[in-house]
Amino acid sequence: MRLAEFDRRLIAATQSGLPLVPRPYEAVGAMLGVSSDEVRERFAELLASGLVRRIGAVPNHYRLGYSANGMTVWDVDDARVDELGDRVGALPRVSHCYRRPRELPRWPYNLFAMLHGRSREEVERQRGEVRALLGDACRGDAVLYSSAILKKTGLRLPEP
Repeated sequence: MRLAEFDRRLIAATQSGLPLVPRPYEAVGAMLGVSSDEVRERFAELLASGLVRRIGAVPNHYRLGYSANGMTVWDVDDARVDELGDRVGALPRVSHCYRRPRELPRWPYNLFAMLHGRSREEVERQRGEVRALLGDACRGDAVLYSSAILKKTGLRLPEP
């Protein structure tokens, strides 16, 4: 799909983040020579078309004091994984939760949920809460703790 020139300019102006000002769409509009309403409307169209998947904050959990970050992986009954995944994803300390295909026999896990805490003990308590929520639909789990932030950006358009 070929991007319209305005879309390319809009994405390039915001791909490193929205300006940290009280009215970010006004600031973006001023950079592009359009109104904030035009910026909002075009973003809504890009979201509706699926070209842009989401607009949201990307927090640095370490700077917020959450130094124990664990990707939990779960072997959940396939018949219930979507329903239970929605419930896990709604928990307050889960930043993202998604289903992935298993890689049997080495990797039996099909549900992933990132948990954040100020200590590993806190993450382990949350892991216990997730385990209880999953109940007998869960056959196994593991946790992989982060040691560094490897990527905190979305897609970047190349320079023209």
